[in-house]
Amino acid sequence: MTVKKLNFVRFALVGKDSYYETVKESVQHYFESNAISPYANASMWFKTGVMLALFFLPYALIVSGIADSSGFFFFGMWFLMGLGMVGIGTSVMHDANHGTYSANRKVNNLIGHILEVIGGYAVTWKIQHNVLHHTYTNVSGLDDDIDSIVLLRFSPQQPRYWFHRYQYLYAWFFYMLMTLYWMTVKDFQNAVRYKQRDLLTKQKVTLKQALLRISIFKLGYYAYIMLLPILISDMPWYFVVAGFLVMHLTAGLILSCIFQPAHILESSGFAAPVETEGKSKMEDSWAIHEVANTANFAPNNRFLTWFIGGLNFQIEHHLFTEVCHVHYRKLAPIVKSITESYGIPYHQAPTFRNALLEHARMLKKLGRA
Repeated sequence: MTVKKLNFVRFALVGKDSYYETVKESVQHYFESNAISPYANASMWFKTGVMLALFFLPYALIVSGIADSSGFFFFGMWFLMGLGMVGIGTSVMHDANHGTYSANRKVNNLIGHILEVIGGYAVTWKIQHNVLHHTYTNVSGLDDDIDSIVLLRFSPQQPRYWFHRYQYLYAWFFYMLMTLYWMTVKDFQNAVRYKQRDLLTKQKVTLKQALLRISIFKLGYYAYIMLLPILISDMPWYFVVAGFLVMHLTAGLILSCIFQPAHILESSGFAAPVETEGKSKMEDSWAIHEVANTANFAPNNRFLTWFIGGLNFQIEHHLFTEVCHVHYRKLAPIVKSITESYGIPYHQAPTFRNALLEHARMLKKLGRA
């Protein structure tokens, strides 16, 4: 697929009394009238501790040998670590790398580096997620979240092959491999690709620095997550490797099932740039494009909202990335009311199950239409 420069596509301009200006003013009024900070509150800091403990306490039991009492208990600890990865990814790292813990950038950067501890690399993650996905949601060729492997077709603008007819069945297997792929080769691939697109430069990182840091972080990650348990615990090395896979397959599947039903749906717009006077432009403004390509789910499920970092409120997240997710539930009625008053569809599935079924239907449609 041809790589496009980020300055190649422009969104329509917004006016003074536009939808986005109205919704921003209403959200700002909510925080000011209630004397609430848009950053993390006490409950967010408490949850941060819980999510870190969900990952590191089972790990401590594994390396200490306490989890060696039975294979069931041993693999159960790796499963919990997989849940911990999900919690850290959605509730800790995600908010920190969006800068929503604190107005102090150093605090956000420090917490954001927890991503390297669980095997990732913050710089390439920020480019893929913050820059590309949040700017060009569902725009094929620009949103790396939908430009996946050839076996998966996530957009009507992407080539369709015969095997895509069955992707609604086999996609879930590849979803399980998501974090495993990320922790092995994807960061290296992205570093090279983003250098070619002049995106590393904007992060003030050279390709040589990025590759060196990724290599060091990966070596450190695999040393503590696999080598140390093999050397210290009494379990066979292949049990450790199997446990490592359990952790990643668990995290990959859950994370994919959180993010995919928010964008890959029949209700999504999937608008493509229009060529005008030699330039590629989007017909809608950025905010309207985001709402058209994003959907919420399970708004009344308090536990799910807590565990997945409010990412079931994706519309609010995409419009207000600078707001900590603990506020999304209260912002949702405000955003919904204004969105509908402008005649803009506000897509929302009542339950997580409904969202997954809608996503599966879209996978099937993309494979056959």
